[in-house]
Amino acid sequence: MSTGDRILEAALRSFGTSGIDGTSLDAIARDLGMTKQAILYWYPSKDALVDAVIDFCASELQRRFARGLAGSTATDGFARIETIVRVAFRLAARHPSMLGFMREVNRLGPPTSTRLTEAVTPLLTAAAGWLDDEMDAGRLRRHDPKLLVLMAYSSVTGLATEVEVLRALGEEPTLASLVRRRDQLVDLLRDALVSDPGERPSPA
Repeated sequence: MSTGDRILEAALRSFGTSGIDGTSLDAIARDLGMTKQAILYWYPSKDALVDAVIDFCASELQRRFARGLAGSTATDGFARIETIVRVAFRLAARHPSMLGFMREVNRLGPPTSTRLTEAVTPLLTAAAGWLDDEMDAGRLRRHDPKLLVLMAYSSVTGLATEVEVLRALGEEPTLASLVRRRDQLVDLLRDALVSDPGERPSPA
């Protein structure tokens, strides 16, 4: 792993757990056992480092979803949606700092949040387009595909905030609670999109 990649990963951990405002380049340097000047060699400012972490997160999301779908036998219909939801929640379980970072970026607002929005828009647009095609083919019920994608995206990224609320109430989030949240989202999407037994779907 290059020094630049090590800095990115350390920044993601710090930004996602301590917040962007609450993390200094000095703190990241101490975590890595290097000098602040070494970080500035790779990323000339804290803003530049934040932008690089945003780009890293966006590329990771695309890579993980592509790999998850490639490894699935589901090609259309609701099974493919369930695969995507499972990939998203697996990411949340294994890399919670990424969700925390995305929450932080959205909290800061423009121009930082604009960069994240622009980075994930192609992924969300592709998902909405696929849903629209499935609805046109009659395999899924007709709903607003963009609204459905936004709902699913908000549910997954909102996990970071949910974790903070649980801890504030004195409860430690568990893998079981994450699985319940995942299954609830799957059930909600299934109720909205899958025809009842005996109901004949009709293309829009």
